[in-house]
Amino acid sequence: MIDKIRSADRRRVNLLTTVGDRWRALTKWQQALGLVAFVAILYYLPLLGIPGLTWLRTDSIEGGNNWAGVLFVCAIYVLVAIGLNVVVGLAGLLDLGYIGFFAIGAYSVALFGSVNSPVVKWIQQEFDLPPTWAVTWAICLFIAIVLTMISGVLLGWPTLRLRGDYLAIVTLGFGEIIRIVARNATGLTNGPVGISAIPGPEGAPSADNKVFGLIDAKPWYWLAITFVLIMVFLVRRLERSRVGRAWLAVREDEDAAAVMGVYPFKFKLWAFAIGAALGGLSGFLFGSRNAFIDPTQFNANLSILFVAMVVVGGSGNMIGVSLGAVLLAYLPERFRDFADYRWLVFGLAMVLVMILRPQGLVPSRRRARELKDRAAEAEEAPAHV
Repeated sequence: MIDKIRSADRRRVNLLTTVGDRWRALTKWQQALGLVAFVAILYYLPLLGIPGLTWLRTDSIEGGNNWAGVLFVCAIYVLVAIGLNVVVGLAGLLDLGYIGFFAIGAYSVALFGSVNSPVVKWIQQEFDLPPTWAVTWAICLFIAIVLTMISGVLLGWPTLRLRGDYLAIVTLGFGEIIRIVARNATGLTNGPVGISAIPGPEGAPSADNKVFGLIDAKPWYWLAITFVLIMVFLVRRLERSRVGRAWLAVREDEDAAAVMGVYPFKFKLWAFAIGAALGGLSGFLFGSRNAFIDPTQFNANLSILFVAMVVVGGSGNMIGVSLGAVLLAYLPERFRDFADYRWLVFGLAMVLVMILRPQGLVPSRRRARELKDRAAEAEEAPAHV
């Protein structure tokens, strides 16, 4: 039995290292060609009609959501996972209140871009503006990123001196505070009534919207996947920079990093601010696509699901967390045929992943090396029956 477990560990480690080594062994033009083909597939997914793969579509399921709409949710969740991976996977900070930044991003476009927003109505009255005036979508995007970065700094400044479970509890409270404020501040957010007529790139939802409407979700998916690719490139560059190496040092041993000249608090604050900005961007796209938001859409369960994406996919690995986000967004729709039992099946699948792959589906290279060393030590150790 022990020999079987050891051989399974060796095969798993060899698979992880072999795929990565083969990719890095390719020439530059081969890697570029592979990336172009992969990006082309991503943009083609809403039109998926390849024989043998059409079963992936969810619009064929009774009561299932539109296929392009599910892909849009997957893209949003990938963006969330990338931002949360900066905080949890790279900097090693357990954030259970990431839904707060997601909500701030969504409410940014609602409060400043919707003509039904109390903020826009107040500005119209104070400055004698026409009733159709509102902040443009592009400016709302900038506002969402700035507000979430500021909120990340304000949250991190007094709390990042905490570690472990204490930090997790504080961040969880932050997410709940944002939701409660959105529910009770009726003069600012309309409270439980919510805010409608949230604009998209073409303005408020109307029959004049030729591309970004409420029915066809394909343009929204293409917009979201474009943002995802841009953020993947920027975060990857950041990960390989001095800041990224400092994050890894703080994650491995904060005290040792401080001794070596790395100021942990500063880099943890950077991680919180950048992760918050990505969470705000994803919430911004979510609010724009739905054209309506209310406080019930930003509960703690969704925040826990965000953390589960990172843990299931493989903390610290951008490919892993992206895969985890896609699976956790797609599988509930795939199991919709089971009606009330689909969440049970979904939960069982997550439990099995945690038992069989506690390091995540696609762990980081550091984690893969640890598995390889562990398998080598197990091979050298004497077998006990």
